[in-house]
Amino acid sequence: MPPIPKITKWLMIVLTGIFVVDTLLRMSGTFDLGGLFALHSLQFGFYPWQFATYAFLHGNEMHLLFNLLALWIFGSTLERLWGDRRYSQFLAVCAITGGLLHLIVGALRGAPSSMIGASGAIYGLLMAQAMLFPNKMVSLMFPPVEITTRTYAIVFGVLEFWLGLRAQDLVAHFAHLGGMLGAFLIIQYWRGRPPFKGRRRF
Repeated sequence: MPPIPKITKWLMIVLTGIFVVDTLLRMSGTFDLGGLFALHSLQFGFYPWQFATYAFLHGNEMHLLFNLLALWIFGSTLERLWGDRRYSQFLAVCAITGGLLHLIVGALRGAPSSMIGASGAIYGLLMAQAMLFPNKMVSLMFPPVEITTRTYAIVFGVLEFWLGLRAQDLVAHFAHLGGMLGAFLIIQYWRGRPPFKGRRRF
């Protein structure tokens, strides 16, 4: 496991702190942060700030734990590579594009929904690892095998697309794909590659 750099460490602390506060407020019946800060569909309680705030809320302990572990594993390397500013910009873009695709698909389906969680940004980190270190090996717990980050991203991207079309669950699969799309676009922009043109910014 890599050491935890500054932005990743503080994000892990903030996400955990917000989860604890949200849980205590809901248990006391005082206030539900999700009512105002989750990402709601356009016809059901949407506010522009929710593109940022939804990523800081989590539904339960396992949801939070998996995102924290993925942030640590996939984010630490990228923060050391890019530095604080570019790493923060990257996470913000992935969270926003994840939210946008979720809202677009929800509007097309005509189904009101709410979304929370940093998973869009997390899937963006996975895409970045696959683009920058395609042959880096990743060890999976289940099944217990090693695969490259490129294969890992392809498998999860295809799986999320299929589940988004077929599964009847509460998981925001298209938000995950939106995070991956945002990661691809911003890295291509920094590289000055299609669909963008210009000098290399990476």
